[in-house]
This record gives sequence, C-alpha cells and structure tokens, in this order.
Amino acid sequence: MQYHAKRTIVGVIPARLASTRLPGKVLRPIWGRPMLYHVFARASRCGLLNDLVVATDSQEVYDYCVVNQMKVRMTSDRHASGTDRIHEVMQTLSADIYVNIQGDEPMIRPAHLEVLLQPFLKDPSVQVGTVKTPITAEEAHNPNCVKVVTDLDGRALYFSRHAIPYNRDLAADAAYFKHLGIYAYTGSALERFHQLLPSPLEQTEKLEQLRFLEHGIPISVVETPYDTIGVDTEEDLARVEAYFRDLDLSEQL
Repeated sequence: MQYHAKRTIVGVIPARLASTRLPGKVLRPIWGRPMLYHVFARASRCGLLNDLVVATDSQEVYDYCVVNQMKVRMTSDRHASGTDRIHEVMQTLSADIYVNIQGDEPMIRPAHLEVLLQPFLKDPSVQVGTVKTPITAEEAHNPNCVKVVTDLDGRALYFSRHAIPYNRDLAADAAYFKHLGIYAYTGSALERFHQLLPSPLEQTEKLEQLRFLEHGIPISVVETPYDTIGVDTEEDLARVEAYFRDLDLSEQL
C-alpha cells in the first residue's frame, strides 16, 4: 500500500468531569483503574500517533494525569463539545491531523485508530473521517445507537438516531451500521467546524457531525468489526467492567 508524505498526527482525549447522566465518569474505576487510564493506555498503543494528550476543564482530571504521567492540557469550561475542546488544543499543539478519542470509550483499540487514519494516509484530500461497525436490525432501532449510511465510495450520506435505511420491503439482507464516535480531522476542517454555527439537522438530531455534512464537508467512513460501548450510564459501566474482566491477561492494561 502506497502512502503519501508523512503527516503529523495528534490524538486528543476530551475528558470532561461534569457529565450530566454519569457525573465524574472519566475517573470512575473499571477493573481497578479510572476509565480515563484505559482510554489513554489503549490509544497510546497506536503507532500512527505522534502525540497523545488529554484535554480537560477539570483540575481533578488534570492532577490525575500529571501524577500518572499522562500528557494533559487545561482547557476552557465553556466548550459545547469535545470538538471545540480539541480546537482549543490545536491553537498550541500543531499537527496535520487531529484524532478525537472520546474519554468515555474505554474499549478503544489501536485497530480503531489505524483503520480510521488509513484514508488520510492514502488520500491527502480527505478532511474528516470516522468509523462504523455492523449491527442487527434490532440494535438499529435503539435511538441511543447512532446509525450511518454511506455512498458507494464510503462517504457519509447521513447520520441518525433513527433506524436508517428504512427497510420498506423487510429485505433479509438489509445492512445497518452503528457509528462509533471516533473522529479524525485535518486542522483546516477543524477550524472550519469551529467557525460554523450549529446547523438545523445537527440541532434536531443532536449530532454535531451533521454540521460538516450540512455545509458540504465530506466525511470518510471506514468499517471495523470491533464494536465499543460508550459509557453514559451505570448500566454501560457494568457492561464495560464485564468486558475487561473477560479479557485475556495479555490485553489487560
């Protein structure tokens, strides 16, 4: 596989402590260590990242990172999203590509990041990328599971909390894909996102990635067989704890 000139890639983990549904979740313990530790340790195993940094507005999170030798930046507490927090980091940490690694995704794998970054390495025109994984029709009807449909070249057509595509004739081979909340952006795409106002579909679905699509900025979507559990509730936390408990010792961090 032929890649273009090497590009600097920085992973950023937005880690907000004041979560509404599960307060303090990024420091909640999973398998004996805070969730944030697992996210950082697992993401750091991706050899394509030139740097990895936590971005937080919490002194408690900042202090934890310092004590545990995790690179960290203190950011404003006024950001509406993790993307905006990464934009602030971009002002003082230069890179060609920024990877948004959610602080509540402790099941992140290096393989997620590697497949996410392939389109950028192969095609310098790619501006934004994300990841999808196959799901069942039953899972597709869960509004907490964000779905994505793409064109034949792997570019996103739409993201929705609704089950898409609509299977009108109940075809047995209808395919559904869950969107995993892992993103990569060029610096220019991140700057453009920050300058744009929230868009109508974004506000309706409460999905910030729709801001890119509504303004004509294409999103490359790649597939992975590895699902994740984003932690938003106590139930999610229990499911992730069970996942780590069942891992092979070689995968424990």
